[in-house]
Amino acid sequence: MTNEKKLFLKNFIWNIMGTGLNSFNSLFFLIIVTRINGINEAGIFSIAYSTAIILYTVGLYSGRLCQVTDIENKMKDKDYMVNRAITCILMVLLAVVFVLFKQYTPYKMWIFILLCVYKATEAFGEILYGIMQKNELLYKSGQSLTIKSIGGLVLFLMIDQITHNLILACISIIFLNIITMVVFDFLAICKNLIDFKTKLNMENVWQIFKSEFFVFANSFAGIYVLNAPKYAIDTYLTEDIQAIFGYIMMPATVITLFTQFIFMPYLSQLKELYEKKDIKAFKGIALKVKLAIFAFGTIASVAAFFLGPEVLSLIYGKELGNYRMNLTIIIAAYIMYGISYVNLVLLTTTRNTFIQFIVYLITMFVAFIGANQFVQHWQINGATISCVITLCVQFILYTIITNFILRKIERSSSCKSY
Repeated sequence: MTNEKKLFLKNFIWNIMGTGLNSFNSLFFLIIVTRINGINEAGIFSIAYSTAIILYTVGLYSGRLCQVTDIENKMKDKDYMVNRAITCILMVLLAVVFVLFKQYTPYKMWIFILLCVYKATEAFGEILYGIMQKNELLYKSGQSLTIKSIGGLVLFLMIDQITHNLILACISIIFLNIITMVVFDFLAICKNLIDFKTKLNMENVWQIFKSEFFVFANSFAGIYVLNAPKYAIDTYLTEDIQAIFGYIMMPATVITLFTQFIFMPYLSQLKELYEKKDIKAFKGIALKVKLAIFAFGTIASVAAFFLGPEVLSLIYGKELGNYRMNLTIIIAAYIMYGISYVNLVLLTTTRNTFIQFIVYLITMFVAFIGANQFVQHWQINGATISCVITLCVQFILYTIITNFILRKIERSSSCKSY
C-alpha cells in the first residue's frame, strides 16, 4: 500500500470515528436527559439543541467545505479565523434575542443559550479542522472530535447524575470543548501550520462574508427545513410530544452521518477534479456515494420497521410502538436528503450557490406552511407528513438543477478541449 493510500485510509477511519461520535452525542445526551431529568425536560433539551444546530450554521457561515475547496487560496487561515470569531459571537447574540422574543421561562432560556454557546465552540473548532484537512491532517480533526465526544458524554452524564441540574451539565461540556480546542487543536497542531507573520487583511475577512453569503443562507435554510416540524410542535403541542418526535427523528440522522462519513474524505479530490475539468470522474464519485446512500438507507428503513420502536423504547424507557410507521417513513425520506446533500456539495464546489438559495427559499416556504398546518391538524403524524413532502420537493429540485449544471460544464469543457 502506498503512503498516499495509507494516509487516505487513516484520514477516512479517524474522520468516521470522530464525526460519528460527535454527531451521535446528541442522541446520547437526549437519552441521559430523558432517564435522569424526565420527558418534559427532554422536550426542552430537544428543541433547544435543534435551535442551537440552526444557529450553528451562523457560526460556521461558509463552513469547512468552502475553506477546503478554495481552489485559488485567496483567503488566508487568519482571515478565516477572524471571520469565524465574528460569526460565533453573532451566533450567541442571536440565541439571546430568540429566547427573549419567545418569552421562555428563565430555565428554558438558559438551556437554549448554553447549548448555543456549546455549538459555538464547535463552530470555531471547525475552522481549525479545515486547516488540518488542507494540510492532509484530517485524521487529527477526527482524533480531536473523538476526545471531545467521549469526554463530553462522560462529563455530561457525571454532572447531570450527581446534580440533576441540566444547566451545570451543559456548562461542563462547554469548558471541555474550549480546553480541547486550545490545548490539542491549536497549541499541538494548528499553531505550527498558521502563518502568523502575514498581516491580517480585514478586506478578506469581509470578503468571506460577501462571497460565501449564499453558502451560509443555504445551510441555514437547510437546517431550518429539517427542524420546521419541531417549531410547529413547540408552538401548538406539549413538551412531552416534542420529546417523542425527537426520539423518532433521531435515528434518521444516521443517514446524514453516513453521507458525511463516506463523502468528507473526497472533498479535496473533488476540488482537484473540478480544477482539471474532469467532470466524468467528478460525477463518478458522486454517483458511487449516492448509490451507497440509497443502499444504506433502504437497509435502515427495513430495520426501522421491524426493530425500530422496540429498540428506541428500550433506549429511552418510553413506549413508542405506536410510531412505527412515522419512524420508517422519516428514515426513508432522509435517503432523499442524503442524496440532496451530495448535490449540494457538487454545486458548492462548482460555486453554484445562488441557485441553491432559490431551492431553499421554495423548500422553506413548503416546510413552514406544511409544518404549521399539518401539526395543528394531525399532531405527530402531521409533522411526519410535512417532513416527507419537504424533503421530496428538495430532492426533485436539487436533482434537476445539478444534472443540468454538470451537463453544461461538461459540454463547455469538451468544446474548449478541441
